Amino acid sequence: MQKLVSYSGEGEFALGKSMFQNPIESGIFSSLGHHIEVYSLPCKRSRINAPFVFNSDVYKKQKTTIELLPDECLFEIFRRLEGSQERSSCASVSRRWLMLLSTIRKDEVCQRQTSSTFEDLENINGHLSRSLEGKKATDIRLAAIAVGTASRGGLGKLSIRGSNVARGVTNFGLKAIARGCPSLTGLSLWNLSSISDDGLVEIANECRHLERLDLCKITGISNRSLVAIANNCPNLTELSLDSCSNIGDEGLQAIGRSCRNLKSISLTNCPFIGDQGIASLLSSASCSLTKLKLHTLNITDVSIAVIGHYGIAITDLALTGLCKVSEKGFWVMGHGQGLQKLRLLTVTSCFGLTDVGVEAVGKGCPNLKQFSLHKCALLSDNGLYSFAKSAVSLESLILDECHRVTQCGIFSMFLNCDSKLKSLGLKNCLGFKDLSFKTPLSRCSTLKTLSVENCPGFGDSSLMFFGQFCPELQHVELTGLHRITDDGFTRLIKCCEAGLVNVNISRCVNLTDHVVCEMSKVHGGTLEVLNLNGCRSVTDSSMAAIGSNCLLLNELDVSECRITDFGISALAGAVQLNLNVLSISGCRLVSDKSLPLLLKMGGSLVGLNIQRCHGINNSSVGLLVDRLWNCDILS
Repeated sequence: MQKLVSYSGEGEFALGKSMFQNPIESGIFSSLGHHIEVYSLPCKRSRINAPFVFNSDVYKKQKTTIELLPDECLFEIFRRLEGSQERSSCASVSRRWLMLLSTIRKDEVCQRQTSSTFEDLENINGHLSRSLEGKKATDIRLAAIAVGTASRGGLGKLSIRGSNVARGVTNFGLKAIARGCPSLTGLSLWNLSSISDDGLVEIANECRHLERLDLCKITGISNRSLVAIANNCPNLTELSLDSCSNIGDEGLQAIGRSCRNLKSISLTNCPFIGDQGIASLLSSASCSLTKLKLHTLNITDVSIAVIGHYGIAITDLALTGLCKVSEKGFWVMGHGQGLQKLRLLTVTSCFGLTDVGVEAVGKGCPNLKQFSLHKCALLSDNGLYSFAKSAVSLESLILDECHRVTQCGIFSMFLNCDSKLKSLGLKNCLGFKDLSFKTPLSRCSTLKTLSVENCPGFGDSSLMFFGQFCPELQHVELTGLHRITDDGFTRLIKCCEAGLVNVNISRCVNLTDHVVCEMSKVHGGTLEVLNLNGCRSVTDSSMAAIGSNCLLLNELDVSECRITDFGISALAGAVQLNLNVLSISGCRLVSDKSLPLLLKMGGSLVGLNIQRCHGINNSSVGLLVDRLWNCDILS
């Protein structure tokens, strides 16, 4: 005791020095809690109430591990890591570490890092793209993306479609992206029910370089999200909102005020968006907005009139399902003289578009080149004629389910107007009746493409008129026309002086081998794509003619035709034929005998469709897959 009292500090006992030579022993005592303490002068010895068994097994049970540290300590450690690569490596240790690392913002990284690390954090390229769909869309994956992409150039584009039902994307995952990916420029979110304003506001606060935002079926967000985007992302150029039921005029007004570089807007099925939001947006972004799509909105003639007045930079305009817009709205839009740069106009299911409105649009849009009308029931031949007379720059016209338009309107448009039309498409127009017209003396030398689909009244007489009046046709698509026969199509073939390049006569059930043989002889030197899908009267004779005459053909579809192994042999034996794509789907007369022939053609094939070819067994399909490794095979 006297030795202890007279201790000078140089022996085995000293304040702040362990009394155990073996550090493990000290660990044993210190791990027992506050009841057992190591020796130190200022403290009294603690009383031990329970016996202590000094056993070597205790060494094995007491393991020193960083996992014992609380999240606060790990957070402090992680934010002091040297760089992105080190943080990425730590994230792969456990889910806990990954989640902690994903919560670290750029400004929370410790400033003790080197200057090069700071450069990496500030100058992120953002060239990487990531896409998550369905079950892969989880918070864990988003956290991994947020941590992992920082060391590889930074995340630039992120697309999330659908959601994992059990562990779907929530605000936590979106916040991880916001904190870890400040370089994000493009974000697309589709059908995520667990996302709310909190997640998107975090994106707005952290990802200030955002340029493109696409939100579809995100019902949990409101105007608060758009206001945050407007206040923090001045570089926004593209905005798409689809079925976001809680977004209204306030959000659009904020976007219009702050996002001066906005070039593209698409608004679909947002019930709270009205005239006030559209008017504010158009009047604020009139100088930059070039593309505008309005689908199924509760807007009236006011919005359409504003477009006609303020849309001075718009080149692409699409209007769909605007039930409250009347004839007056389209008339004012045309006379607003603001759509001088409009080149592409698409109108679908807008019953206010009548002959008067179409004529006004033609006069008010002098540079309009492509006009597509779908389900415009009140448009008639008179309106079409008046429009064509005014729209002197028109190059492409598509009419779909415009039942009051007939051959008279189409032909009068060509005969009485100085047309520059290059492409004409007619689809599901029930007003057509196959009338005979006297062939005019003048010709239309501009029309290159003719597409007619499911127009039951379109027959040989109409086809012959186009052949005689439009000799420069090169692309002809006639789909589902039962009134077209060999006689009418043969006359078209003989009239096309420029040479047919792309021909689609699928489901024209009355066309036979005669047409195919004649076409291959006359246009075999120019034909590149031929679709005979569903032409049940086409047989091996057509294949022989194609193999002998079509020098440039690279795509052939003979699905549902009466092709046998002999037809495949004719194609395979053609020395000059180098098909890239061949479809024989539903050709039940093709069997395993064609296997070596298909392998022979495989040198040039990149696509082969043999679905529903019941004569080809599974082993042959497997051999084709193994041998034609450069060809995509559908079986």
